[in-house]
Amino acid sequence: QVQLVESGGGLVQAGGSLRLSCAASGRTSSRYAMGWFRQAPGKEREFVAGINWSGGITYYADSVKGRFTISRDNAKNTLYLQMNSLKPEDTAVYYCAADLLSTTGANYWGQGTQVTVSS
Repeated sequence: QVQLVESGGGLVQAGGSLRLSCAASGRTSSRYAMGWFRQAPGKEREFVAGINWSGGITYYADSVKGRFTISRDNAKNTLYLQMNSLKPEDTAVYYCAADLLSTTGANYWGQGTQVTVSS
């Protein structure tokens, strides 16, 4: 079992930056591919970024490529999402996920953190 707790969300102006963190607990959490998904009001949850267990492979949704950076520190059991050049359309609840099922889902989820980008 893996438990995930996100932090770092908030309100930011367009063009600003935020860094999300996800603290993972569980004996094998560092062995899983992890990622971030988001869900905007009235929309389905969508994939944002993923990273393999070692951190050597990262992949992104086209909508955030070049603006967001995913990383992990396995010694701290923490996943990060650095978000730069934020846009109002990035407004959503952001979810940390572990044991990814490609870009379509995951077996473990955090509770989510709200990110709001004002124009």
